[in-house]
Amino acid sequence: MSAVLQRSFRILEELATAPEGKTLTELVGELGLPLSATHRLLSDLIELGLVHKDERRGEFSLTMKIPSLGLKFLSAGGVVDIAQPILERLAAASGELVRLAIVENETLIYVAKAQGAKQGLRYDPEMGRPVTLSCSAAGMIWLAGKTDEEAMRLVSQQGFGTPAEFGPRAPTTFKALMPLVEAAREHGYATTQDMFLPAMSSMATPVLAPNGEVRAILIIAGPMSRLSEDRMQALVPALKATAEELAEASAVSPMFRRPLAQEHSGGSEAKTTRTA
Repeated sequence: MSAVLQRSFRILEELATAPEGKTLTELVGELGLPLSATHRLLSDLIELGLVHKDERRGEFSLTMKIPSLGLKFLSAGGVVDIAQPILERLAAASGELVRLAIVENETLIYVAKAQGAKQGLRYDPEMGRPVTLSCSAAGMIWLAGKTDEEAMRLVSQQGFGTPAEFGPRAPTTFKALMPLVEAAREHGYATTQDMFLPAMSSMATPVLAPNGEVRAILIIAGPMSRLSEDRMQALVPALKATAEELAEASAVSPMFRRPLAQEHSGGSEAKTTRTA
């Protein structure tokens, strides 16, 4: 991949987290790129219609061109339209936030959600962002479907989520993480508390394509005050049943039928996550 393309994509990723926009100085500081190169790349992105500059405030922000492309892709794939009513039912039954993350190459991307909490604390993080593998239930259950070597490679590539950035119990070493991955592998689902965010819980299980590959992850998340360990255990049957329903309903989607990108596993067989 060319350096220009890599730098351009880093700028787009940074702006995707700042709908209010960022100045050239902020982008240079956060990305560690040369000022002149950043300015030149921003000019090219503006010319392509991907970035807008507020001349009065000097801030750069994404246009709707990239989000609209993503929405067109998801709409054509049919996954979100198929999944939404199913997610809504699980959200209503659990009373918590339900999310769906799609496997995309070597990442998980949140693409759909349904909010079940009608009052009190409502957990509702950003959509469209990659899943942090090392400290999320979604990441752990996805890693559980891979060999230990492949799981460690993926986490090393992304980096650990630190307690300062995430929750106080976020694993920061493979010694702490891999037993959690093994437990997820054994049970067919993963649970976390105080890991992705302080005082928050999550649970996740895989959604399988017709050929048995993990193509998406189904997640329930909420505050620990409501989503306790006992409550998560009680929700496991509903979580797994909904994942099976999603798998059956989404089998008609081109996104579920297309082959996954080849993984760099050195030809080794990945362990399959058991959902029973």
